[in-house]
Amino acid sequence: MHEESSNTAAITCIICLIFLMFAMTTNAVGVIMPLLVEEFGITLARAGSFHYVTMAAIAIGALFLGWLADRLGCRFVVIAGLALFAIASLLFPLAQNYWFILALLIASGVAIAIFKTGVLVLISRIATSVTSHTVIMNAVEGFFGIGSIIGPALVSLMLLRGTSWKWLYVCAAGISIAALALSTAVISRRGRESAGKAATLGTAFALLKDRYALGFSLAAFLYVTVECSVYVWMPLIIIARGENDLMAIYALVLFNVFRTLGRFVGAALLARFDWAMLLAISSFGVLLCFVVSMIGGVWPATMLLPISGFFMSIIYPTINSKGMCCFPIDRHGSIAGIILFFTCASATVGPLAINATSDGLGDEFYGFALATIFALLLFAVTLLNVFFKPAHQRLQECNAREYGGSVQHL
Repeated sequence: MHEESSNTAAITCIICLIFLMFAMTTNAVGVIMPLLVEEFGITLARAGSFHYVTMAAIAIGALFLGWLADRLGCRFVVIAGLALFAIASLLFPLAQNYWFILALLIASGVAIAIFKTGVLVLISRIATSVTSHTVIMNAVEGFFGIGSIIGPALVSLMLLRGTSWKWLYVCAAGISIAALALSTAVISRRGRESAGKAATLGTAFALLKDRYALGFSLAAFLYVTVECSVYVWMPLIIIARGENDLMAIYALVLFNVFRTLGRFVGAALLARFDWAMLLAISSFGVLLCFVVSMIGGVWPATMLLPISGFFMSIIYPTINSKGMCCFPIDRHGSIAGIILFFTCASATVGPLAINATSDGLGDEFYGFALATIFALLLFAVTLLNVFFKPAHQRLQECNAREYGGSVQHL
């Protein structure tokens, strides 16, 4: 059922490369939006669609196309998704109007949905247990964090050299083409032979009725709302309280660095300790950073909110991994698509809710107070998971059935 062990290292490298590649574009939005305002003479609110359209395209693509990884095999969808992403990205320098750019963003968002569900299935096929699945997921998400640092840095460097931000997408296209070539050579065709021939859009939607699929998806939704609040609130509150733009950029870069480092550290910890307890400790650390920042004001926030990235680091990849591992591998494309849908929906709804609260009550403080409430809810969910372990038996059963064994920490 799984990929040959001789290919595991090569496949892991491809997955890491893909995660790094698409993070370069999706996480450079904050740097690019002001450039859109200047280039096309649009409002900042309209430029915000640069983020929302991408997230919406990924969400809808994941929900309606995630099952293709089960039906056609991960090799096919990874190659198809990378090809579409490369084509859309290469067209960016030709885009001379706002609507053409939005069309390309929709295409690239759908492409991300396709190849990401494929690479998530690949992780399931190279894993040797539920625990190793979670460890690998955290490690590859660490490369997503590296990409989220590289992307904005490249845009800044391009601006200094007088180069258009659109060439960031050309760089991403180059990496995508390289990953496509490697995928064609390395990923086994056996993934197609072991694919779930019965997988359809209907069977994928049926998973929405499963309490584990819905539970982990809602947990992912809640987490992403908390994470996005840092991107939304931290720069705004730092600038609104009289600090300069450089301080806000510095804090955001530090947040990404801490989050990236935390995922590599978390991968090592998750191989040794109970995942449920680690999630509870991590979410409590996030909550503590938020509460002190809310009470203490801008200077504590400038230090603690970046540090919250370290505590956040393992939460999403672990939720994603355990949610997938509650199901047979030949349904992992479908469940990955569902969790990705809730992830991107939250990345859209969360910032809108926080901004609306800040605008409605007339101060950024209230938006962050809402984010702190979300952090409290996240901690409550992870704490309940420690005591009641609702997915423990299901994970044990799937570990025995899919990987032929049991491990101490699931």
